[in-house]
Amino acid sequence: MRAAPAGRAGADATGAAPSAPASQTLSRGIRALEILADTPDGLTTAEIAGALDVHRSIAYRILRTLEEHSLVVRDAAGRFQAGPGLANLARGVAPRLQTAALPELTAVASELQMTAFIAVLDRHHCVTLVAVEPPHGEGTLVQRPGSRHPFDAGAPGIAIQSALTEAHWQRLAPGSPYREEARIAAVTGYATSQDEVIPGVSSVAAPIHVRGRLPAALAVVYLRSDRPVEAIGARVAAAARAVGSVL
Repeated sequence: MRAAPAGRAGADATGAAPSAPASQTLSRGIRALEILADTPDGLTTAEIAGALDVHRSIAYRILRTLEEHSLVVRDAAGRFQAGPGLANLARGVAPRLQTAALPELTAVASELQMTAFIAVLDRHHCVTLVAVEPPHGEGTLVQRPGSRHPFDAGAPGIAIQSALTEAHWQRLAPGSPYREEARIAAVTGYATSQDEVIPGVSSVAAPIHVRGRLPAALAVVYLRSDRPVEAIGARVAAAARAVGSVL
């Protein structure tokens, strides 16, 4: 039997190198950050250990490492919360998109009196990248950066899908259906949803075409509005086009 060529040891029959095993510690650290990001009042070491299903000593070592990098902070009562270091990391995610979107989000939020935000695709979820709440908008919904919901629920996912061809979508997510609502949104320029993510909540979104990257979505969420949904859709679509033109 001929020996494998130098540098190819361990390759499979296709010549591709086997994938390296995932880091369990890193995965737990990231999961701890996700948990704390969704818990504004913070958690104790024991509570985080329970959420991670690990011994308290393991959770503490993970938290201490994150604390050294300012990714978590600890209050006087010993509860851990998301730290300011996360803000620095967040600014590095699609910075050009965030910069281009902020003026349009501010204008849309003020004009429609709705929370406006940018959503991007993260595997099977839509993740909020940046959000702007309307000034003096009592009773408006809060959409925190980093919040996520399933991709197949809500207007942002429909809008993103509408900017992709069905063939591209099947390559991106084999076996995942291309929604009929996305075909409609490709014609109208915006997508709508109601009660899909949160009961009683409506959303309107339009795709943002980003050169060299997957499309994003500019969206608004609201409980009720006197404006026709067509008017909301037209305004959101205009803002999405403006962001895309800057990019």
